[in-house]
Amino acid sequence: MSVMMTPDRLAELTERFAAARIVVVGDFFLDRYFDIDPALEEISVETGLPAHQVVSVRSTPGAAGTVVANLASLGTGRLHAVGFSGEDGEGWELRRGLNRLGCSDEHFHLCPERFTPTYLKPRDRTQPGLAGEHSRIDTKNRQPTPEDIQRHIQESLSRLAGDADAVVVMDQVESPECGAVTTAVRNRLAELAVEHPNVIFWADSRRRIRQYRNVIIKPNEFEAVGNDDPRPGDSVDVAAVEAAARSLRRQTQAPVFVTRGAAGMYVTDPDWTAVPGVRVSGETDTTGAGDSATAGCVLALCAGATCPEAALIGNLVASITVQQLATTGTARPEQLVDRLQMWRDQNT
Repeated sequence: MSVMMTPDRLAELTERFAAARIVVVGDFFLDRYFDIDPALEEISVETGLPAHQVVSVRSTPGAAGTVVANLASLGTGRLHAVGFSGEDGEGWELRRGLNRLGCSDEHFHLCPERFTPTYLKPRDRTQPGLAGEHSRIDTKNRQPTPEDIQRHIQESLSRLAGDADAVVVMDQVESPECGAVTTAVRNRLAELAVEHPNVIFWADSRRRIRQYRNVIIKPNEFEAVGNDDPRPGDSVDVAAVEAAARSLRRQTQAPVFVTRGAAGMYVTDPDWTAVPGVRVSGETDTTGAGDSATAGCVLALCAGATCPEAALIGNLVASITVQQLATTGTARPEQLVDRLQMWRDQNT
């Protein structure tokens, strides 16, 4: 099966984005970029080590917040964040960032006993690409999420799901039971998907994609075949990916979107469809590319797209965001028009 899309069909779908009501549940991180000017470097009197001089600080919602940022940029009508933060300065910054995106934090719970997960990203301001990145500093929770927070998240989902067009699950934290999406929350999501068959449920998980039921899942091609830690140069046989995706679809009882990086996506619904990506030139930064693809796919599904059409729109969005260096990129609906023409030129 193949997919094609005309500019008129793209316009028909994107015009409906503003009507979408989307709940994003999961692990919200704060991304803090420290832009360093190497010309100002000093030597510490106490240690003799270089003291890097920060000339600007940029804070943006990351992980599940990256999905929110892309949904907002694409024109989503209503956004709710469901998760938790610590009672700290990073949590305040994260909430402020969500509010600036037009996302409600009414169901974003406060947990004084935990950190606000944060990625601290020092970078050389004179090198815009990935080459300018210094070693990252992560703040993550490595203790089980308190039961009262898990209960609050489930209650929030129960209240919001019936009035939503889509619920997007971002299961980012790798340590089991230490994030917003615990076993109990995952089980409640499976129940809600059955209770609300007209709501799109979509899940992305770094380590637990096989534990989801009744929801659309989005593994990458390595995760689909059970390789959660691919090494540079690893590849996956197409037949193995197809067999794995079909097996996952039987387990989840819902469509499967398999991402392939720059090559695009595979979709099974239940027909097997390869949806090519957009070939772009120049330096790229893939930070958050999968999250931007999720935003494009989910909004397209809310607008009435087929699964292959949704995958194509996700590919278009990701091809725009990867060209934005030294930041987690976003895309706007009007940018998709030229990108669709590029894709059509490459695939006809």
